[in-house]
Amino acid sequence: MATATTFNYVVRDRAGKTKAGTLDAPDQRAVAAKLRDMGLAPVSITERKQSALKADLSIPGFGPKVGLKDLAVFSRQFSTMINSGLSLIRALNILVDQTENKKLAEILGEIRTNIEGGKGLSESLAEHEEFPKLFVAMVKAGEIAGMLDSVLLRIADTLEKDLELRRKIKSAMTYPVVVLIMAIILTAVMLIFIVPVFVGMFESLGGTLPLPTRVLLVVSFVVRKFWYVLLFLPIIGWQGFKHARKQPKIRYQLDAIKLKLPVFGGLFHKIALSRFTRNFGSLLRAGVPILSSLEITAETVNNGVIADALDDVKDAVREGDNVAHPLAQHSVFPPMVVQMMAVGEETGAMDDMLMKISDFYDDEVTALTESLTAMLEPLMIGVLGGIVGAMVIALYMPMFKIFELIQ
Repeated sequence: MATATTFNYVVRDRAGKTKAGTLDAPDQRAVAAKLRDMGLAPVSITERKQSALKADLSIPGFGPKVGLKDLAVFSRQFSTMINSGLSLIRALNILVDQTENKKLAEILGEIRTNIEGGKGLSESLAEHEEFPKLFVAMVKAGEIAGMLDSVLLRIADTLEKDLELRRKIKSAMTYPVVVLIMAIILTAVMLIFIVPVFVGMFESLGGTLPLPTRVLLVVSFVVRKFWYVLLFLPIIGWQGFKHARKQPKIRYQLDAIKLKLPVFGGLFHKIALSRFTRNFGSLLRAGVPILSSLEITAETVNNGVIADALDDVKDAVREGDNVAHPLAQHSVFPPMVVQMMAVGEETGAMDDMLMKISDFYDDEVTALTESLTAMLEPLMIGVLGGIVGAMVIALYMPMFKIFELIQ
């Protein structure tokens, strides 16, 4: 199979207007054929040349990324265009030109080419990992039901709520992280620049230094001698953590520990429940079958404990059980969630009930983040003061000993 190449083209439409664009195809003949099929008259077709410098500077993992905000904006704009009567191809053409995220614009160009070749929208989206399974499944259900515009609006709402949830988490974590960074910087400055000033003074005193002072001098020596190791140690540790997180057994244990943490465990639990109910409800509302909805929700809930519980629920539903009964067998789901879902099943309004549960937990997360922030402010200030104070006392303890000898 020939490798697709990007071509720049200039064409005239049926009204005689000139416009330019890009298209991926094996060669110029294929580009010309596609343009003629679209009712356009090719004026010029040239292969796009990529700068060698740009290619050399392209580092995997550091290029432009497609975030949830980009997908939410795309979904809302795409829905509006389809609802206005534009065809998929024409709507994608407009989005390719006006999308600010270059990576997303490139992907949309490839999706447009696939659709021109006869593929469906959901099938084309599934080829790109930037679009989550939740997104693809809802689009597929919208295509089948002929409600693509309304489903895209629901996707945008779901993504925007997820973004708002993440924003609340970041706001709660910002203050502790800033104070922690300040504590590390202050500690490093004292160990590298201030403690060595006292070393000569301590040596001239003679005698045995107090234990806290000796410990501080050893730590200062290690930091000054092996600073490059300590600098890269957090990076190596973070990469190792991310690698370990990909292992199912380790991920499950980490998620279980995360839910039981003394301060943040309740917050993580409520966040996971909010994401579970919102994703499950969005899929059901879009018309995705319940077994597929449970499977996709388990993959997108981002918590191994809840994901394993949902796998058990899926097996029970496949055997003819309802959702609420097997859900009640897992302690990670509070009784309120189980009872409300049971009522939703009885009334045939499971999706509405799930959205109400999600809104409830979103409010709970907001209230909990505010209380945690208020509680952590004095706690972190105390930690910072304790670290600096302990180091100052360790430095001045030998001087107190001299004063005692003089007296």
